[in-house]
Amino acid sequence: MATIARSVLIVLTTLLMMACTHTPQENNAQTKRLTMVVAGDANYVEAHVKRVAWHPTLLTIRTANKMNDAQLQEHMRSALQSTLEQKGYQFVGVEEQPDMYVGFAMALESEISDSEILQKVGLVPGLSTIGVDKKFEKGSVLVALFKPQSQVATWQTLAQGFTEPGKHVADRDERFATLTQLMLTPLPAVQ
Repeated sequence: MATIARSVLIVLTTLLMMACTHTPQENNAQTKRLTMVVAGDANYVEAHVKRVAWHPTLLTIRTANKMNDAQLQEHMRSALQSTLEQKGYQFVGVEEQPDMYVGFAMALESEISDSEILQKVGLVPGLSTIGVDKKFEKGSVLVALFKPQSQVATWQTLAQGFTEPGKHVADRDERFATLTQLMLTPLPAVQ
């Protein structure tokens, strides 16, 4: 009888310990979720685009800490340029008549809501924040390609995921690279 009681106690203790260690892993998985939507004419991009330039006005960052905005913009530009160049696109100056302009916007949920994003962009991935620790904040990233002289994106992708606003910007290089590679996967490579 003592052996059975001891076995039950060991099993219960093990289950209790597993339950205690399982919750942080769930929260960690919750914060690594990413939702993404893509819209536009990829066939046009594939047939007509090789040379791109930065959009003259759509390089927007909206965060609570304005001191990080310039760093965030530089990290995003670098990651996007690297990913696009790996796909065969060539960056040129605006004066060199690019085939398309590349623009992007990044914002935290505290700065712009999903309904505002839907109104401005016409897309929203709809990432849920239910069950996510409050130290994380939902962030949205838009990448869009525009024909010269057009205010309407020819192709765009919008992703939402979670970020730790207190984390130093320089520590996010790998995450920027991974995000831009995922976001631009549906964009055709240049032949």
